This record gives sequence, structure tokens and C-alpha cells, in this order.
Amino acid sequence: MKSKRIMKSKFSHSLPVNLALAGCPLTPSLSPDGGEGVRRTGEGVARYLVRFLRRSLLATVLAIVSPVTLSAQNVLTVAVFDFESKDEAVRDLGPKVSTLVNANLSAEPLLITVERAELEKVLGEQELGLSGTVSTETAAKVGNLTGAKVLITGRVFKADKELIIVAKIIGTETSRVFGEMVKGAAAASISDLSTELAKKIATTIQQKGETLVAKVVTREERVERIKKALGDKQRPTVSVKLPERHYGGQIIDPAAETELGKLLEECGFKLVDDKSPEKPDVEITGEAFSAFGLRKGNLISSKARVEVKAQKRTGEILAVDRQTSVAVDIAEQTAAKTALQNAAAELAERLLPKLIR
Repeated sequence: MKSKRIMKSKFSHSLPVNLALAGCPLTPSLSPDGGEGVRRTGEGVARYLVRFLRRSLLATVLAIVSPVTLSAQNVLTVAVFDFESKDEAVRDLGPKVSTLVNANLSAEPLLITVERAELEKVLGEQELGLSGTVSTETAAKVGNLTGAKVLITGRVFKADKELIIVAKIIGTETSRVFGEMVKGAAAASISDLSTELAKKIATTIQQKGETLVAKVVTREERVERIKKALGDKQRPTVSVKLPERHYGGQIIDPAAETELGKLLEECGFKLVDDKSPEKPDVEITGEAFSAFGLRKGNLISSKARVEVKAQKRTGEILAVDRQTSVAVDIAEQTAAKTALQNAAAELAERLLPKLIR
């Protein structure tokens, strides 16, 4: 019985303290036994508890969402090629170093690595290899096809009694190149050297990000650039049909078609569809699709690809193009929509000037 009274006493004292923290003003009043104590009506306590919970929930949401939004804006996509290892003594080390560097970079919170199988598929379609020297022209093409903002390649070789690994860090949008190097004894651990190199690469990407990656173009800047490329030439009537799908979920509205249509209108083109009495001079057709990429903490990446063909009513093909983009958000569908929108916007800058030929 004594322990029960003690427990009751502790609870009675803690309730006023908790209510005071919640912003509930406590006024002295008489307790049931006639002594002076602290009492609030049930209605008042409930009201202040609700207020306290709302404040706590808001603080928690802000603490979670703010850093996530900031991280999402700074995440970069990286593709790692096989490192060259032509010397007989290190002939089998190139692919191993590449795999280890890729694995270490994938653990970095602000980096997303392109899957090796996907990279091999894209390079195979373009008759490019995973190994060998990557030119700035190749880098730009791989960036368009994979959504990678940074490419990593390099070389493994022995000099005297040292094992040396050199990495080349290439910006696919800016063609800027930076280098990093690690070295050790001839019998040094490849795993340790690769881990050290990956850390150096990650640091360089973070510190040189503004140089490696092109400045983010605002919508207004993009529209002005397209208008400048179009000049005063007459704009044809255009229709846009881009069926869209997201693997793993249903698409409610076509983000790529919407973005492309909006840019066409803003640049002075007249849009028509199947219900319009007027027939289009140019038809833009193709498809757009997106898919889940990977999850890093609270962030989800989605990858999108948009493929288009612009053709005159006479049958003349004006342009065929495609664009891949990667976006990150805390929701998969939002990331997918953003990736599709970004891919369509990048396509529009190349496509629209070709419609007035």
C-alpha cells in the first residue's frame, strides 16, 4: 500500500510540471482535503495538452523535413567506369578497383551511383566501353543517357616499387576534369587504397560541385534562351502526345507532356490536340517512363527517360532525340514527376529550335 501511495504522489507532482512546460498556466486552488494545491479543470488540461502536442508535432516535422530538402538539392549522380590496368603486373586490378570505388561512393549520403548493369547497357547501345579513356564528348553523351552528372575513370599501374591508382573526375555538363591519386607499396591492399581514393573523390566532388555541374537554369532563363534561338521566325502549330508510365505505380497526369507543352506555349507556339478544329503543322510523339532508383535514408531517387520524334504533316522528320534525368525527393512519385519534367525541359531546349526549319 505504501508503494502505491508513493507512485500516486510522483504522478501528482509530475502532472503540474508537464502542464507548465506545455504552456498551461497553473493557479493555486484548494485541494479536496482542504490544503492548498494545484488544480485545473479537465477541459483546461485537455486544451493545453492538445496545444502542446501540436507544437511538438510541428517542431518534429520541421526538424525532419528541412535537412532532407537541403540534401535532396545537393545530391549528385555518379557513374564509375572501369579503371585501366594495361601493365601485366596489374592487369586484373582495374575492374576490381572500379568495383570497390563504386561501392564506397554508394555509401556517401550525397552521391547516387549508376548501377553497373545499366551503365553497361547504355554504353553497349552506343558502342562505347566501360574501360578505356573517356573523352569530354563521351562524357556528355553518357550524361544525357544515364543522368549522371559526374563520371569517374582512372588507371592502375606500378612505378618502381609502388602501386599507384589515379582517378579522373569529369563533369558531364561542364567538361571540367579534376584528378586524385593514392599510392602504396607494391603489395599494398587494393581494398584500403580504393577506400582512400573513394574518400578523396567524394571530397573533390563536394568541394568542386559548382565547377563540375552546370549552374541550375531557371525556367525563365531557359525560356529566354529558347526564344533567342528561335528568333523572329514563324512558329508552326504543334501537337504533343507523350504517353507516360511509372514502373511500380500509376501515373495520373503526364509530367513530360505537360512540361513540353507549357514551354511550347511560352515560346510562342500554338498548341492543338485531337479535339481542335485546326490540324498541327508538326506532331511531337514519343514516350516517357520513370522508375524507382534507390533509397538513401529518407530520400528516394527516381530515374526518367523521355524519347521524342518531331515530324511534319508531310512526313518529314525534323528531329529525333532523348533525354534521361534523375531526381531526388522524400516521395517516390514526386521524384519521378520531377525527373520527367527535368528531362522534358532539357529536351525542349534542343528540340524547339528545330521545329522552325
